[in-house]
Amino acid sequence: MKNFIRRFRRSAITFPLAVITALSLMAISESSYRSSVDSLDRLGHLAVARINNLVLIRQVLDAENGQRGYLITGRPEYLEPYRKTMDNIGQTMRTLQDFYAKEPQQVTDFTVLAGLVNKKLSEMDTTIQLRTEGREDAWRAVIETDIGREQMEAIRVASERLFKRETDQITASRASVYQTLQLSRLGVAAMTALSVLAFFMYLRQTATLDQERRRQQLALQVERDLLEHQVKGRTAQLTELAHHLQTAREDERNRLARDLHDELGALLTAAKLDVARLKSRIGTITPEAQERITHLNETLNDGIALKRRIIEDLRPSSLNNLGLVAALEILSREFAERSGIPVATQLEAVRLKQSSELTIYRLVQEALTNIAKYAQAKHVSISVQVVDGRVEVIVKDDGVGFDTSVKRPMSHGLLGMRYRVEAEGGQMALQARPGEGTQIRASLPQLAEPPAPPAPGPDATAGAPG
Repeated sequence: MKNFIRRFRRSAITFPLAVITALSLMAISESSYRSSVDSLDRLGHLAVARINNLVLIRQVLDAENGQRGYLITGRPEYLEPYRKTMDNIGQTMRTLQDFYAKEPQQVTDFTVLAGLVNKKLSEMDTTIQLRTEGREDAWRAVIETDIGREQMEAIRVASERLFKRETDQITASRASVYQTLQLSRLGVAAMTALSVLAFFMYLRQTATLDQERRRQQLALQVERDLLEHQVKGRTAQLTELAHHLQTAREDERNRLARDLHDELGALLTAAKLDVARLKSRIGTITPEAQERITHLNETLNDGIALKRRIIEDLRPSSLNNLGLVAALEILSREFAERSGIPVATQLEAVRLKQSSELTIYRLVQEALTNIAKYAQAKHVSISVQVVDGRVEVIVKDDGVGFDTSVKRPMSHGLLGMRYRVEAEGGQMALQARPGEGTQIRASLPQLAEPPAPPAPGPDATAGAPG
């Protein structure tokens, strides 16, 4: 039984059952209302018929009284109420005829009553006519036959028969009303109980669904937290891997720069020295040989300059030897010379880790490379300054810009810049719109102030030689 109730409570038919119960309750109420209204209407019609029957008997009696008064006194003023009563009798008879025409069980009794009333009216008209004509013996003979009393008795019997049938019908209609009300009461009570039960089951089902929903939400939250933890772990691993790759890349650049500086530099320097020795040991040099030696010397100089430029791209020696500000000034000046785009700099001396300085240098270098390839800019500005205790780097151009929601060929470079900045504990933001240029803003933590050296005490030079 408990399992059935549990299954029913969780069943999907609980709410439809509540709806069907409510509709059934409405149907029972409407049916009871219509049945009660019909019964009450019939009771009303029967009551009207009973009243009209009583009125008819009273009117016949009034007519008979008027007849008796005229017959006894012979005064014409008794005829006026008699004729008026006769008209009223006719109207009452028509009303009863219309009603009993719809009652097949009583139409025969009414026909008998109507015939008796008509005979009585005919008898009264006859006596009045004889009295009016002065035939005293004739109307007295009619009165003395006692026919009028017999007719009235017959009318009373017929009327009582109709009364009895109407009383039976009224009793049946009242019983029908009581039965309908009782059935309606029972039906309403039963439907109300079912409605309460269905509503209770619906509430229980809703509570069960809410509990299930909360349980699923909790499970989803746990799964989401687990996935978020895994994503954070994978993100941390990817960030560490990206940082490792950047470090390995810089190390490889340093190795290549060192090899180029040591080996290729030695070869080019030796070749240039050999050219100088050959030039000094050759006595007479033809113009063609002189041109060849000069060209060879210039080629070696260009090779040495190219070697230096490649080494600077691989490992900015100016950054290690001169600092970040000087390295960025040199980078900006060389970019302006190569591209023909003027660069405005606003560089402030800042305190950063060596890796953070290299990150800023590479960020500016990558930004300038992108500007030269894609921006079509006319002016470029670079600024490095301290804002709220952090080093802020801004590279801005007035080029064609781009839509940041559309992936572009340089997006990988920007993504690498972002990872590199975030690996140093910084943040990078990109602002760009088509036709409005591009701005790259990065913010990195600044090193704390180095502790001040302790002030020399009074014994600081006590052991110093004089």
